[in-house]
Order: sequence, then structure tokens, then C-alpha cells
Amino acid sequence: MSGSVPAIGDPFMKALGLEAEILGPGQARVWGVVRPEHLNLHGTAHGGFLYTLADAAFALASNSHGVRAVALSTHMEYLRAVGAGERVEAVAEEVYRGRRAALYRVEVRRDGELVAVFTGWVHRFAE
Repeated sequence: MSGSVPAIGDPFMKALGLEAEILGPGQARVWGVVRPEHLNLHGTAHGGFLYTLADAAFALASNSHGVRAVALSTHMEYLRAVGAGERVEAVAEEVYRGRRAALYRVEVRRDGELVAVFTGWVHRFAE
């Protein structure tokens, strides 16, 4: 399971205009441009949009081993605001993988600048 993953495979990603690729086992990248409909009442990217970007990378990375994995818990820290028209990218990397659980860290960046950090645990189903 490597290479580019069309957003058409995930209707929610497609609706948000996100694109993705699996970088290797336990690694994925998701990116997109903040559109006007992604903004909150302050005129910056809605936290839910940034969370979804990170969560999509987390899901792709955690399922890249060919074993079904589902989220157990997640946490997101928001560091900087992102405006309309800006391109954001989430890169997920596996931190730990056991037989039944795995931990991932996702960095969300705008032009290389860290704007949010996401961590998440998954339950891995039997291999």
C-alpha cells in the first residue's frame, strides 16, 4: 500500500479538497489549501479543518501496514493560526507499533512552519 491515494477513496477528504500519499510503512502525508468555507468566526482555519487534515494522515499511516487499525484516542495542540488561501500539510509518522496498539505523531505545517501537533493511538486488529 504505497504511492498516491486519491481523495475519492474518502468522501470527507474529497469534500474538503484534500490530497494524500502513503510515504512508506507507518508514514503518510495529507495536504490542502484553506478555503473560505474552512474558516472559523475569527477568519482563520477552523480547528476542525486542521484536525481533519491531521486525522486523515494518522488514518492512512496507521493502516499502511495492511492491518486494519482504528483510533482509540487522539490529542491536538494548536500553535499558530492559518489563513484562507494558505497551503497546509500534515505528515504522520509511527512512533511505536505493537501487536495490538500503535502510536502516531502528526505535524501540521504551513510553508515549513509548525502550526499544530497531533498524537493518536490506534487499535490494530489481528494480523
